[in-house]
Amino acid sequence: MGILHDDVVIIRQSEKERDLSIITVNCPDKTGLGCDLCRIILFFGLNIVKGDLSTDGKWCYIVFWVAGNSSTRWDLLKKRLLGVCPSFYSASGILYYRPELQQTPRPPDVFLLKLCCHDRRGLLHNVTEVLCELELTIKKVKVSTTPDGRVIDLFFVTDTRELLHTNKRKEDTYDHLKAVMGDVMISCDIEMVGPEITACSQESSLLPTTITDDMLHLEIPDELPNSLTSSSVSVTMDNSLSPAHTLVQIACRDHKGLLYDIMRTLKDYNIKISYGRFMIKQRRNCEIDLFIVQADGKKLVDTKIQRALSSHLEVELLRPLRVAVVSRGPDTELLVANPVELSGKGRPLVFHDITLALKMLKSCIFSAEIRRHMIGDREFEVYRVLLDEGESLSIPRGKIEEAVWNVLMGWD
Repeated sequence: MGILHDDVVIIRQSEKERDLSIITVNCPDKTGLGCDLCRIILFFGLNIVKGDLSTDGKWCYIVFWVAGNSSTRWDLLKKRLLGVCPSFYSASGILYYRPELQQTPRPPDVFLLKLCCHDRRGLLHNVTEVLCELELTIKKVKVSTTPDGRVIDLFFVTDTRELLHTNKRKEDTYDHLKAVMGDVMISCDIEMVGPEITACSQESSLLPTTITDDMLHLEIPDELPNSLTSSSVSVTMDNSLSPAHTLVQIACRDHKGLLYDIMRTLKDYNIKISYGRFMIKQRRNCEIDLFIVQADGKKLVDTKIQRALSSHLEVELLRPLRVAVVSRGPDTELLVANPVELSGKGRPLVFHDITLALKMLKSCIFSAEIRRHMIGDREFEVYRVLLDEGESLSIPRGKIEEAVWNVLMGWD
């Protein structure tokens, strides 16, 4: 089966800023494709307002109606979407799907970006924003403030463009950071790190027991404040409407990355979507209908599997991230936990949104780190931010939690 290269991903930009742009993907199917596409769309700061998906198990056709902004880099978005579509074989301009070309990609090279600068309120967010614009993915970070007011930032990053080993890419990164930081920058160094240094950076510091038992609990505690969850979620399954598929119906409130949260959960369960429809209605209420099958192509008839999947979807949609402000000795610490997909990928822009929320609160960051932790049988990417008590003491902890949560959920 052949298709023109330009027809794999088609983006029709809206003529007016308030109108929706339309993204169409027409390519071979694979389990988790919807998750990969939604993660990229989320990374580019777009909100999916409506979606349709259909597949015969071999070929899929997906349409997203998205709300964007004037700064969206549409050509780059198309390139990234093409990158996650199954491989093709090109002949005379026609692209053919070749399953034998599917290979497990090698792990990306990891680079250490060492940044030394004078402290300034909101600086960490400005640096994070530049790295996101340059498509440098932050894997680990260690930020600390010295007694003399200097900040030492250690970012372990991967380069989506796979060019950070070149001098040109390094110079471009330096120039972008310098343009934002100005005279507060003291030095900036970028070097590739070996597996032994990367492994060392991944050694997880212990989390407080109160965090593992409460904030990272896999269920929703009854006493959790309503401000730190989405509104009620309804998940129902029906096997009577289709002879070959199980119908999953979801009703919930919209939030940033909603469709990604649904897709990543189904991907982790190895569930395939044969047909799906997503729509935001009045007052940001969403309705999602999905006709699904298991990996073997059969509907879900096992009630235990149905209950497990329904429960998992409900938990992930009520609280897709975990946010808490706790005491760390005499200090105050913000913790945010981001569930990691079984593929090892996490939700994009979390650190960006955390630093943005704290900047809006005019709260200074004394130190910060990102590490991965296994809680039970799940992996979380945990962001720990130690707040500067001198600047943040007057801000109630509940207000910090709510402000960070609202930015992460797109409700700011």
